[in-house]
Amino acid sequence: MRVADEIAEKLNDAFSPRELEVVDDSASHAGHANAPEAGQSHFNVRIRADALAGQSRIARHRAVHTAIGAELMGRIHALAIDADA
Repeated sequence: MRVADEIAEKLNDAFSPRELEVVDDSASHAGHANAPEAGQSHFNVRIRADALAGQSRIARHRAVHTAIGAELMGRIHALAIDADA
């Protein structure tokens, strides 16, 4: 399974979002220091979910990281998050 699909599955399970977009941006970082040659390392997430309502920006980001899980987060080099209710 592609990493982007794993991220989307975990976020769907955790938040049942109204809107979710996971974009693999690894190709834009090919050749950069510490960027794996195999790709699947840089991602942009845009999520809109009622479960994030009333949380600070930091709390929303922490919730996304927690939902993705430590094992999968350990395989991701960079994750840009746009999260809101």
